[in-house]
Parts: sequence; structure tokens; C-alpha cells
Amino acid sequence: MTDAIAPRYGRRRRTDKVMLGLCWAATAFGLGWLVLILFSLIWNGASGLDLAVFMEMTPPAGSTGGGLLNAIVGSLIITAIGVAIGAPLGMLAGTYMAEYGRYSKLASVTRFINDILLSAPSIIIGLFIYGAVVVPMHGATGIAGGIALAVIVVPVVVRTTEDMLLLVPNPLREAASALGLPRSHVIIKVAYKAARAGLITGVLLAVARISGETAPLLFTSANSPYWSVDPFHDAMANLPVTINNFVNNPDPNWRRLAWAAALIITFAVLVLNIVARVLGATRAPK
Repeated sequence: MTDAIAPRYGRRRRTDKVMLGLCWAATAFGLGWLVLILFSLIWNGASGLDLAVFMEMTPPAGSTGGGLLNAIVGSLIITAIGVAIGAPLGMLAGTYMAEYGRYSKLASVTRFINDILLSAPSIIIGLFIYGAVVVPMHGATGIAGGIALAVIVVPVVVRTTEDMLLLVPNPLREAASALGLPRSHVIIKVAYKAARAGLITGVLLAVARISGETAPLLFTSANSPYWSVDPFHDAMANLPVTINNFVNNPDPNWRRLAWAAALIITFAVLVLNIVARVLGATRAPK
């Protein structure tokens, strides 16, 4: 019997080794492209980084020097608007689904719509905000770009808020309720406090998600070579659209700045993701 079984186990071992090798090859293939992209980005972007990038305005085509100051400030303003609008809405919706309407039909419908928004192409969101905000305002503005980014922020924060609150043990809520605390105080002082790290992680991941979004801003905030901190009346410079405009231009100075801008965004997203992962791993509800 042993002689009859041995060939079968031999085939299984060979199959196991082949499949393991294919898994390693697939992993190396995926990571190889990632390393190649990062190497190309660092190689080209680092050569364009200098102090002027953070101190000077975007230059006109054909000129030398210049920087990305107005685009960096514009991106920070638009991102802040998106987070300021989207994060509270997402937290409120996630709180409702986790604490009040966990098994209700409204919560089920909201989850379904939220899943659709999570996977919706950002260019569709940009077109919607263009028709809903830009056209009535008769022009692209920073606030329109912020609203478009807020639509992207909301589903991310909704999902993380609900998931983190569901991880909070029910005995904590029951103990607080037994002491006579109203439902709203239980949520704010117990559930939110226990899930604080996860909630912050969700917001940081949402910021990382919108930091490099280009398509929505093409339709909503457009771009501007000038200094502008007024999000309500002017088109506003931002890094993603600046990259899109500069990289398609034959001007070597613009292309240099485009690589530098791409490196800045990548580094910012990397830092946000690292902070979010560390917070999520070390202070998640237990």
C-alpha cells in the first residue's frame, strides 16, 4: 500500500512546489512594477526638488526656475474643504448605521449606496459636481473642487466609522447606560473614545485617497498660474491638475516640476498611510 501511495504524495509535493513558485513569481511581478515606478519617480522627482519648488509660483511656459507654492497651498485648501465637509457627514452616517439603525432597512440601503460610491469612478463624481455646482456658479472654484473631494471622502469615512464602532464591545455601552447616561452620551463618551484611533485612521485614509485625485478637479477647480486662497470666487491651482498640465507639455522646466509635484504627493500619501496603519495596529478597539 505504501508503494501505491508514494507516487500520489510525490505528485502532490511537486504540485505544491509549482504552485508556491507561481505565487512567488506573481508577487515578484507585482512588486517589481511597484519598485520600478517608485524608482522612476524618485529618480526624476528628486532632481527637480529644491527650495524654489516650495517658495515660488508656477512659472509660464518657456521660462526657467519657478516652483509649486500656489499649487501646494491650493491643494491643501481644497483637501481641507473636502475633509471638513466629508468627514463629519461620513462619521454621522457611520454612527447611525452602527449605533441606531444597525439592522434597519435604511441602514441596508445606505450601505448599498455607500459601496457603490466607494467604487464609483472619480471622473463621474467630477462631472456630477460640475453640473450641480460649477455651472450654477458660472465657473470653476476651489469650493467646487472641495465638494467633489468630499463626495469621495464620505464613503471611506462611513465604512471605517461603522466598522470601528462595531468593534467596540457592547458591555461598555451597557455599563454606561446602566449608570444613567443617555444614548448620545454613551456614543460620544464611550463608543467614540474606544474607537478613536480607528476613526482617525479612517479620516487619514480618506485624505490619502483624495490627495492625488485629478479627474474631479479637472471639472471643478480647474487650475490657475496665480496665487489664490479664495475658494469661492476663483479657479485654484492644485498639484494633481498641475501635474496633468505640465507633464503633457514639451517644456523641460514644466516636466521637471511635474515630476517634483508627483514625488511630493507620493511622499505625502505614503506618510499618511504609514500613520494610519500604525494607529490602526496599535490602538484599535479590543
